[in-house]
Formats: sequence, C-alpha cells, structure tokens
Amino acid sequence: MIAQDALRLAIPRLTAADIDNAPRDARLLLAYAMGIAVDRLTLHLPDTLSEPAQAAFEAGINARINRQPIAQITGQRQFWGRSFKVTQDTLDPRPETEILVAEALSRPFVNMLDLGTGTGCILLSCLADMPMARGLGSDLSDKALRVAEENATRLNLSTRAHFQQSDWLKAIPGRFDLITSNPPYIAADEMPGLSPDVLQWEPHAALTPGGDGLDAYRAIAAQAPARLLAGGRLLLEIGPTQSHVVSAMLAAQGLRNIRTLQDFDGRDRVVCGEKSQDDDNCG
Repeated sequence: MIAQDALRLAIPRLTAADIDNAPRDARLLLAYAMGIAVDRLTLHLPDTLSEPAQAAFEAGINARINRQPIAQITGQRQFWGRSFKVTQDTLDPRPETEILVAEALSRPFVNMLDLGTGTGCILLSCLADMPMARGLGSDLSDKALRVAEENATRLNLSTRAHFQQSDWLKAIPGRFDLITSNPPYIAADEMPGLSPDVLQWEPHAALTPGGDGLDAYRAIAAQAPARLLAGGRLLLEIGPTQSHVVSAMLAAQGLRNIRTLQDFDGRDRVVCGEKSQDDDNCG
C-alpha cells in the first residue's frame, strides 16, 4: 500500500471516532510510522509503505481511536522549539505553558526551581535559553523525574539541570532567584468534563489536587516566598478562573508586583509575584 492510500483510509476512521482535526492527526501518525518529519510527508506520499511502517501506522490509528494522545503514541511533544519525551507518567506539555517560559526568560536568573516538573519542559526550556543558569526540578512522582532526567540528557543539559523527589518544597534545600510551577489546578467537580484524551490517559495527580483545585497554590504560597532571594520571582500557571484567589495568596505572603498574564485566547494563565528587593529574611 502506498502512503497516500493509507492516509486516505485512515482519516474517515478517526473522524468516525470523533477525533478533532482527524486529517492533522493522521498525517502526524503516518509521518511517525514512516520515520520522517511531518513537514516532509507530502513528498513521501507516493512511497510504498514498508510492512513495519504499515503496522506502526495501524497501531497508531487504533490507539488514537481509543483517545490516546498523539504525544503518548509518538512519545514526544514539541515545546518551546524543542522535542520532549512524553509518557503516561507525565502531563503532556501545552502551548499555553510557553507563556510562563517567555516570562521567565524576560529577565536574567542564575538559579531556578521548577516545582512539579513533569517532563522538565519548563526548567529545561528556561535553562537552554539562559546559558549561565542552573536549576532544580522537583516532583512527587519518581517516574516523572526519570522522564525529566532523560529529557535533560537529550538536550545536553544534565550538567546544569538536577532533579529531586519532593512534596513541593519540603525536601528542597537552598534559595532561588526564580521559582516556577505548573501545578495541578483542576477542581474535582471539573474532572468529568475533561476530554477523554486527558481524563483517560494523563496522570490525574498532575491534573487535580482534588477539592477546589487550589491546594497546590496554598502549599506553594506558604513555602515558596521564604525560599526566594531578594528580588526573586515566583511564576505560577493557573486555571482561567483562579487569578484573583491565587494573587491574593501571594499578596498575603508579602510578594509584590503581582500581575496576571493572559494566554493566546485572552484567558488568565500565569500569575507572577516578586519578593521585595530589600527583604533579606531567609525564613
């Protein structure tokens, strides 16, 4: 079978399974099965599929029909211009998280901490674009930490990026001039409304802390300010309705210049706070 025919037959199957943008997903899976970049696929559509490629494409289509995310099928996700390994033990990096990375890189830093690091996409993206900096990524999941360590190795950042298992900052030593986090923030009663791609396949611990979805922010707001150097920054990704309450938590801990950044769709997405320049209390 030639690649073009395989693609033509696969798209209606994905459409019938209610897969959004079935043509895009079919092209991504076909390129993956053929071992080529997706932007080269059109040139190779007249090619005959090898038996291994045909089997891989069929397996990928079946997995997508079962609502497994593309990133988990292919094992990778593009984020901030780089490829990151993704597994079922990590949250799939989202484009809106790049808003946090852009803000982190808007000012120099030398020592950062990324809480709930998952794939390490925030920490490693920041370090890759800030060559003099070093950083620590923490996560409660040992499996997620292994994925982050592999991503650091793949991106040649192992000498500057280190990882440690911790429940937020409880096991983390030292102080930092930048602390970032994309913590679980979905309320328990919002979970059933998630798409099957997310609800059935992504780790629930990375999606929700239960209850009102704010427990992670309570912990970070209580622990992080004392671990910031004077003038240090705290950047938190949030759900689109959480800006006011998270901002109030940071203000109650004495952080200054608190503001909220919007994502590409104009929704509140990142809350930023700073420690006073003259605050020399190490907690």
